[in-house]
Amino acid sequence: MDITTTMDGSTCTLAVSGRLDTLTAPELQTPLFDSVGKNKVTILDCANLEYVSSAGLRVLLMAEKSAKAGKTKLIIQNISAEIREIFDMTGFSDILTIE
Repeated sequence: MDITTTMDGSTCTLAVSGRLDTLTAPELQTPLFDSVGKNKVTILDCANLEYVSSAGLRVLLMAEKSAKAGKTKLIIQNISAEIREIFDMTGFSDILTIE
């Protein structure tokens, strides 16, 4: 997994590519949680994300809970039809802010 971080004022965008699975979820967890804790808005750009496993979903759920607790916002953008299907089947489409 590759993660590219860009800042625009109080908005941090994390662009991820590759697979978000058991092996790579810890790689995303630290920068995602840091961003959610420090910035008003964190955008997770998933345009190049190929796959999300249950371990990846866990990281996203924990980040969403952290954002709500800290009164910040986590936005998931540019998901593929395959990732959308995973979010829909697991109920994550109702939990996460997806644009």
